[in-house]
Amino acid sequence: MVGSVHVNGSVNGGNGTEERLDELRRLLGKSDDDLLKIVGIGAGAWGSVFAALLQDAYGHFREKVQIRIWRRPGRSVDRSTAEHLFEVINSREDVLRRLIRRCAYLKYVEARLGDRTLYADEILRDGFCLNMIETPLCPLKVVTNLQEAVWDADIVVNGLPSTETREVFEEISKYWKERISVPVIISLAKGIEASLDPIPRIITPTQMISSATGVPTENILYLGGPNIASEIYNKEYANARICGSNKWRKPLAKFLRQPHFIVWDNSDLVTHEVMGGLKNVYAIGAGMVAALTNESATSKSVYFAHCTSEMIFITHLLTEQPEKLAGPLLADTYVTLLKGRNAWYGQMLAKGELSPDMGDSIKGKGMIQVIS
Repeated sequence: MVGSVHVNGSVNGGNGTEERLDELRRLLGKSDDDLLKIVGIGAGAWGSVFAALLQDAYGHFREKVQIRIWRRPGRSVDRSTAEHLFEVINSREDVLRRLIRRCAYLKYVEARLGDRTLYADEILRDGFCLNMIETPLCPLKVVTNLQEAVWDADIVVNGLPSTETREVFEEISKYWKERISVPVIISLAKGIEASLDPIPRIITPTQMISSATGVPTENILYLGGPNIASEIYNKEYANARICGSNKWRKPLAKFLRQPHFIVWDNSDLVTHEVMGGLKNVYAIGAGMVAALTNESATSKSVYFAHCTSEMIFITHLLTEQPEKLAGPLLADTYVTLLKGRNAWYGQMLAKGELSPDMGDSIKGKGMIQVIS
């Protein structure tokens, strides 16, 4: 049956999309002539894919919703990346035709020849994320002025690394001083801070955001995998969990679901967010184990067992009744250890092909996310 809703919340067919949008608009108190404004902050691989998923699903309802993404201006694209980008464009007829229709193809020819410099925000408008060149996205509405992006946004999606979250949201708070309505924030950030003042504790990105902006914690949610950004945009079947207050997590889970991307909801924000950060540390170790043992299945399984034991111990320290380490939470750790830039980073370190002094941002891989 077209448009039917299954027990897991997935939607069969394209029907029901506008109804879900209207339902969220009503919950946010939007009038008929008032746009629902959604903005992504940060344009890494997952942040860009998340914005593109929303644009693909809801962007054609132009009179009801506006979807934009913010990234800092000025990041140039080097010559070798421009050449690779040109190859990707010419290998995809649909992308090539789209750029020609938009009168945007010539600049990629010039960049390949070294006659022009491309910028990350410029190519993002055409649907290319600098951290994920080989997976073209839909064209996105890109804003490089942070105040313009956030001052009246209804839903803000934090796609920043955890190391940048506090700083950027402290700046955002300056633009929200005169706000009457309180925005809803969905954080995709993975990572944690350790603090000793006044007592030793772990600080998660949602806590950083609340502290920086004064937005109440019930309006801040965390969305985590298991997922690999490029695979999700290529419509490989995946699921995720959105965690937080009951008021927002259920309607947002419904709004974000797509036939290939099933979003469940869960109340245990602490467990999911902390594990979302620690799994990236474990992934570096998993890559090292894989490289040093010649992909030994036994060695990797032993390492995985130690990781999960430590995860259980840590979550019981942080919350009285943590979510059981099962289902999507465990799968999110598994897929990160199996594939991703952190696992790749660990492999390269073990092989001696990288060194720590190269920093956290690796060419062709983007930000390596760990505890900040």
